[in-house]
Amino acid sequence: MDMARNTLPRVSRMINIKLITLFWVGALLIVIDLLIKYSKDYNITQVYMRRDLDQTTKTARNTSYVYTWPRCEQNMSAASITNFSKLPGHIQDFLYHQHCRHFPMLLDIPDKCGGVEGSAEVFLLLVIKSSPGNYDRREVLRKTWAHERLSNGVWIRRIFISGTSESGFEKERLNKGLQMEHRQYNDILQWDFRDTFYNLTLKQVVFLEWMERNCPHARFLLNGDDDVFAHTDNMVEYLQRLNDSDGNKHLFTGHLIQGVGPIRETGSKYYIPVQVHKSDSYPPYCGGGGFLLSGYTAMVIYNMSHSIEILPIDDVYMGMCLFKAGLSPQSHMGVTTSGVHIPSKKVDAYDPCFYRDFLLVHRFLSTNMYIMWHRLHDPDLKCNSTRY
Repeated sequence: MDMARNTLPRVSRMINIKLITLFWVGALLIVIDLLIKYSKDYNITQVYMRRDLDQTTKTARNTSYVYTWPRCEQNMSAASITNFSKLPGHIQDFLYHQHCRHFPMLLDIPDKCGGVEGSAEVFLLLVIKSSPGNYDRREVLRKTWAHERLSNGVWIRRIFISGTSESGFEKERLNKGLQMEHRQYNDILQWDFRDTFYNLTLKQVVFLEWMERNCPHARFLLNGDDDVFAHTDNMVEYLQRLNDSDGNKHLFTGHLIQGVGPIRETGSKYYIPVQVHKSDSYPPYCGGGGFLLSGYTAMVIYNMSHSIEILPIDDVYMGMCLFKAGLSPQSHMGVTTSGVHIPSKKVDAYDPCFYRDFLLVHRFLSTNMYIMWHRLHDPDLKCNSTRY
C-alpha cells in the first residue's frame, strides 16, 4: 500500500513532464510554421554579429541583429501609365520598381565607424560608388586618396557602396571577388540589386539608411565615383577652416549645376521621359562625380527621401531633397566634374602643379591617379605659379 502511494506521485510527475514537453514541441512547430509563412512575404536583409561594449562590465560582447523588410514586388499598375509600352525597356523596368527601397544586404560593415557613438570620431567619411567589376579602381584608391589615415589630426574612413552585376555564373564570380576583398579590407557595402546607372539613386538611399543606423555622427562625407581624383588632404584642411567644423550645420558643395531640366532625347544616357518626371526643370544640384556634405545635411536628405519618389539621376535627386528641405547646394571652385583647363598643349596635362590646389577632379584612369597622388606628395615638388 505504501509502495502504491509512492508510485502514484512519480507517475503523475512523469505525465506532467510529458505534457509539458508535448506543449513546447507543439509551440515550436507552430513557430516554425509561422516563420516559413512569414519568409514568403519578407526577406531577411541582415543577420550579423557586432562587437558592442557592455556598459556594466566595460567589456566587448557579441550582439546579433536581424533586419527584415517586405519583399518588393513589381508594381504592375505602372503598365497603365500613358504610352508606357512605347518607353525603352530600362525605363519600363524602372517604373515597375520605382517604389522599391529595401533589398537584401550581402556585405556589411556595421563597426566601420566604431559604433553609433564612436562615429563622432570620423571626420571625413569617403563614400565611393563602385560596381563589382571595378577591382582595379578600388585597389588604386586604397593606396592613394582613399587610404584610411589620420590627416591633420583627424580620421578619414573609407566605404565602397555596390550592387550586383551580370547574372548566373558571372554574377557569382563577381560577388565572390567582392567577398574576398571585403575579408581583406573590411570596406564594402553591397546590396542585392542590379548595379546600373538607373539604380544610382537607390544606391544613395540605401547607403543613407545604413548611415543613420551605423554611422550617424560622422562629421562630413565625400560622396563620389571611383574614377575621380580627390585631394582628401585638401578637403580636410578646407573643412577644418569652416566656422562649424563639427558637421552639425548645413553643407553641400561641389560643381554646381542650375537652370537645367530633364533630357527628353531617347538616345541620351540621361534620358528622362515625362512619365518619370513631369516638370521641365530641375532644382539646383551638384554634379554626382563628387561633392562634400555635412553629416547633418546627409540626414536631412535621408529624411526628405521618404516623401520624394526616386528619380534615376542621383545627383538631381539629391538636389530635389535639398530643395524640399529649403536648403541649397553651393559651388566650390576646387571641385570640377568636367576636367581641368590646361592653358597650352605644350605642357603636360598631368603636371601635378595644375592639381595641387583642387579638391576633386572627375574622370581619372587608375594609372594616372596613382602617379598623380604620389607626385603631389613628393617633398621635392616645386611649382612656379608664373609658368601657368
